[in-house]
Amino acid sequence: MAGPIAIVDCNNFYASCERLFNPKLNGKPVVVLSNNDGCAIARSNEAKALGVRMGDAYHLNKQQWARWGVRVFSSNYTLYGDVSARVMRVLSDFTPDLEIYSIDEAFLGLSEFADPEAHARTLRETVDRKTGIPVCVGIGPTKTLAKVANRTAKKDPASGGVCLLDTEVKQAAALSKLALDDLWGVGYRLPRRLAEIGITTPLQLRDADPTMIRQRFNVVLQRTVMELQGTPCIDLEQDSPDSKTICTSRSFGRYVETFEELAEALTAYVSRAAEKMRRQGLATPAIIVLLNTDKHKPDQPQHDATLHVKLTIATADTGRLIRAALFGLREIYRPGFRYKKTGVLFLDLAPAASVQGSLFIQPDTPQRVRLMELVDEINRRYGRDWVRFACSGMDRGWKLKAEFLSQRYTTRWGELLSV
Repeated sequence: MAGPIAIVDCNNFYASCERLFNPKLNGKPVVVLSNNDGCAIARSNEAKALGVRMGDAYHLNKQQWARWGVRVFSSNYTLYGDVSARVMRVLSDFTPDLEIYSIDEAFLGLSEFADPEAHARTLRETVDRKTGIPVCVGIGPTKTLAKVANRTAKKDPASGGVCLLDTEVKQAAALSKLALDDLWGVGYRLPRRLAEIGITTPLQLRDADPTMIRQRFNVVLQRTVMELQGTPCIDLEQDSPDSKTICTSRSFGRYVETFEELAEALTAYVSRAAEKMRRQGLATPAIIVLLNTDKHKPDQPQHDATLHVKLTIATADTGRLIRAALFGLREIYRPGFRYKKTGVLFLDLAPAASVQGSLFIQPDTPQRVRLMELVDEINRRYGRDWVRFACSGMDRGWKLKAEFLSQRYTTRWGELLSV
């Protein structure tokens, strides 16, 4: 696509979502934890200034964080997903060319706008006003340079949250302030290999010969070099490709030993994965069931197992998928072990409408398809698991630990903000 490309990145997104309905958190250090309240996955600027690092374990740091006055939250993906959708809807009003890159990032094509920087500043103000989420915008002739611009917009207060790298001088100045592993597309292993051929800075990488880079490394890094030179090599993807696999697995909030509890958890995960699959209009002909003990406890007996279960015909019916998954679980379950995690992987996904039956086996019937649609619609309207299969359990004592979970303000009637 010709013309400038922008990337919009929500600032400290999970922490910003927590602040959205709790203004008392403004100016306070905020940390959001991973599943099972394990480690830090999001930090406000105040928490970063105190020295809280990504991946810091909560159980090792909770006393220090308490002394610092850090507010800790369990990850609330229901809230974050809904706020993300609201941000993306606002962004779609500012360009016909939108690629949702992640839960808190999106690329925008700005080729139709005479003043992309002014457009970006209006966009930034509108997102903040309509959603309450602060964002930064980076603009460049390629996706990679837009990423560089976005980093500059975040780090430089004088930019006002928007950075346009429209000249080689500006691009060189921005690149000179970065390390190699700050670049999009350059993994943490590459800098050492690049140093062996004398490339230690982003500017040196930009000035390298793309053909030589491809010969010594790969075509991905060659594209990065060409993008740094201003040649677009990575197009906007406005139509997300269908998934080929879907995996849902979680660690338990405590150890699980009985088959009954494992079956409850696996049923819940299959139901969730099936809902994701139907949302894309897909079906699966095969699944893999996963079962793991705690690898971080080598003193305990270990049992990690997987089983491939092939279905007689591809399906998107949660009931059929649960039966197949529980068959697999019975085959790999061993009593006497303390299990920490289970899950399911759907394989070889294809459009559900194209599934063909045989003489003896028919695809999902219209009645079952309609039933699954109604279940999904009710759960979307009233909240996850409002309607669910009974074998997924009621008490669910195995659920993830989430001691610091905030309310799902935007998706649950019973958790609306009280004033």
